[in-house]
Amino acid sequence: MAGADTPFRIGRRSVVAAGFAAAIAGAAQAQQRQQQRSAPPASQLPAVVFVHGNGDTAALWHTTIWRFEANGWPRNLLQAIDFSYPTARSDDSRPQPFRSSTSDQREELAAFVKKVLAETRRRKVVLVGSSRGGNAIRNFLKNGGGVEATSHAVLCGCTNHGVIISDTVLKGSEFNGAAPFLRQLNDGPTETLPGVAFLTLRSDKLDKYAQPDGQFIGMPGKPTGISYDAPALKGATNLVLPGLDHREVAFDKLAFQKTYEFIIGRPPATLFIAPEREPVLNGRVTGVADEGVYTNLPVAGATVEVWEVDGRTGERKTLGPVHRRTTGADGVWGPFKGRQDAYYEFVIAVSGSPITHIYRSPFLRSSDVIHLRPGVFGKDDDKAGAVVVMTRPRGYFGHGRDKFTLDGKVPSGINEGVPGTSTGKLLLPEGPTRTVVAAFNLETIPTRTWPVKDNRLVLAEFHN
Repeated sequence: MAGADTPFRIGRRSVVAAGFAAAIAGAAQAQQRQQQRSAPPASQLPAVVFVHGNGDTAALWHTTIWRFEANGWPRNLLQAIDFSYPTARSDDSRPQPFRSSTSDQREELAAFVKKVLAETRRRKVVLVGSSRGGNAIRNFLKNGGGVEATSHAVLCGCTNHGVIISDTVLKGSEFNGAAPFLRQLNDGPTETLPGVAFLTLRSDKLDKYAQPDGQFIGMPGKPTGISYDAPALKGATNLVLPGLDHREVAFDKLAFQKTYEFIIGRPPATLFIAPEREPVLNGRVTGVADEGVYTNLPVAGATVEVWEVDGRTGERKTLGPVHRRTTGADGVWGPFKGRQDAYYEFVIAVSGSPITHIYRSPFLRSSDVIHLRPGVFGKDDDKAGAVVVMTRPRGYFGHGRDKFTLDGKVPSGINEGVPGTSTGKLLLPEGPTRTVVAAFNLETIPTRTWPVKDNRLVLAEFHN
């Protein structure tokens, strides 16, 4: 690189550096002016509570939170709940280990909203939910006294009329439109509540859980009794986001745009994420319960290492980790001050789970909801020399819609048609450690292989 710099001499380099600094300063000033035009004063902004879906965590909302921040929303007014047991019961009325009922989630959400109101000194919150999160929001509003504490409810790809309407299939499930839970929520001339402004966001035809055919609930070729408009509600503002899938209608930048505009009354100044030079990252380590179901309960005694890696090869750039911590009772693994242009490898060691190497693309901003879960081996993974999984928590992989490869090839197991799979897997024979690149549209993540015989699993996790 020294040779490349030689022709410019010191004076020229100083001028270039000064011009670059001026450009950054100018961009920051323009961003600030945009924020001022877009959002009301911070004192007038409501607190926003983000509610995740079935089996998920608050971590899915960090890019949405970044976009709110880029438009002038204070970080302390953007809060995301972690339900202790995020996975629904098979039958809502029957206890099931490590799973939650609709009543459990209603009460947990009510307590969280009360806490947010007290901390932010606001009278009301905005509730934004993805998928099952909409069930918790509607239950809180109708049956938990939530109307008095809520100004807006934004329901994104929510199962408002179920994934099926049936008297014989999914009996008692909160996702069955014919079962007691949804019948009660949808009873009456309107499906909304006075005093709260409702917005629903849905796909045109690409939501896997709003399909006339039962392919995605294990009933291919059989009618579900619902249609593509199942997430819409009588009495709400119902918007269609064409081409987006079940998760994207909550986490895509267009979903953010419609959510922001619904709350504020005008579009955001930007859909892009304004980077911070030294983002501070934090979160909790959570684990897998005995029944193989993820919880959001903190894990004590987990070891987390963070390594900076080469953005092309995934190879570690230092002899030791740039951050290391063993979690206490709260499960917290940070804080860690990183760089917005750096690639990182997170190594999570939790007793009873594979040592998991999670490779991530650069973090543009700070976040305290970068929660970490160990991976799990799938069927026949133990026969491979190495396993690499690419995962997209905020959307699915769509053939013909997206470009995605793992080690230069489209991985098997990703269905055609309606996007319905968020992971792709590569099984490799035993051999020397090497680079495997995961690519999704314009985002690429380099990983390194680690041997299965050493109880190690590799994940490449996309932000978008």
